[in-house]
Amino acid sequence: MNIGEAAKASGISGKMIRYYESIGLIPSVGRTEAGYRSFSDKDIHALRFIARARSLGFSVEQMSNLLALWRDDKRASSDVKAVAYAHIEELDSKIGKLIAMRQTLQHLAEHCQGDHRPSCPILGDLAGTADPGEIVSSSVQSPLTY
Repeated sequence: MNIGEAAKASGISGKMIRYYESIGLIPSVGRTEAGYRSFSDKDIHALRFIARARSLGFSVEQMSNLLALWRDDKRASSDVKAVAYAHIEELDSKIGKLIAMRQTLQHLAEHCQGDHRPSCPILGDLAGTADPGEIVSSSVQSPLTY
């Protein structure tokens, strides 16, 4: 199966498949005489595993750990469970930060007059120049780091 067919069968774009191969998340696959990648059913199964793990928000490093556990017949399910719970904690933290971001933006939007005047607490907050008397200050400064 070529990369286009593998992409269709796995739900992962050809570009991402190449990337995952380049970083070692998936092993290099065999090549045809013409140099095209040739994916086996086993490769497609691993790509589907990655697609599902990615849809649950696992990082590349976490997916690598999960793939290693998946391939290890002697693994302890407690190791897999620990990875899942660590990810749940990360998700809970992100959810909390997103809720705080939403509350801050909601507060700023509610205090914007939305009229023809240029004064706007939303822009003032983003620029760090909001007049403290103009709005009640928010407890959220920069909830997410990138």
